[in-house]
Amino acid sequence: MGRLIAVVLFIAVLVPGVLLARAWALAAGRRAVAAAAVGFTTLTPEALATLRRQAQHGRRVRQLGLLLGVVGIGVSIAMFAEASVFLWLPALAIGLLLGVVLAEATRPRPRWRTSSPARRPRQSEQVSLVLLWAMRAVVAAELAVAVLMWQRGALPASVGWVALVVPLLTWLLAEMALLRALVHPLPAEGADVPVDEALRTWTAHLVAAAVSVLALLPLGALLLAAGIDLGDRVTEGFDLVPVALVAGGFAGLAAGLAVAVFLVTWLRPVRVDDRALTV
Repeated sequence: MGRLIAVVLFIAVLVPGVLLARAWALAAGRRAVAAAAVGFTTLTPEALATLRRQAQHGRRVRQLGLLLGVVGIGVSIAMFAEASVFLWLPALAIGLLLGVVLAEATRPRPRWRTSSPARRPRQSEQVSLVLLWAMRAVVAAELAVAVLMWQRGALPASVGWVALVVPLLTWLLAEMALLRALVHPLPAEGADVPVDEALRTWTAHLVAAAVSVLALLPLGALLLAAGIDLGDRVTEGFDLVPVALVAGGFAGLAAGLAVAVFLVTWLRPVRVDDRALTV
């Protein structure tokens, strides 16, 4: 009976990760609608210039993120020597994801004339609120688990600082990007509105996905480590806590990888005539 309960619990804990991946799969429809609206619009010179400038800015800052990842690899080599080989991929991923969020948080303002009186879109028109609140919940869970494990001595100080600072910093940058996308007025020219909406949609999904990945993967790793550690201890009776932690760890890792796949599809800039605008 205990094994049956463990299996049911394991499956139940995996469900939130599956639902999150499903929500991101549905977000692809929002991307398709926004891209189609731009494709069917006769763009103004201001809109074309904005798309080119935004695409160029995104590439440059993401390249800076890649450079930060390479620097992180160098720092890990200096600190951990041969053991750092296992940290190269996480360091590179952190740099790339930070670059994605930083690019969206620092995007230049469009130069077109804004509406008067100012009109602003609702956030639910840009991105599903489920994805945003899931991002915030995952960040909160990752920070809570990291603090708890650090206090109990299960995390080295260097790992603890990274597990706290990186998700928190990235989340703050993401909230800044979301706020900028929300408060900036809509353009006055009707032909510019689809482009503006597409850019806001891209920003909201990019930052939500990047932060979710940066929180889900560490959360999954921490839960998995905690579950394995508890599973090695001798207890009286049948303990379901290690099973739940291991299942949560697998769910976090799987969901993080799934969201990373969806993130890649959002990295392409807004397209016109089926060709990415590049400079």
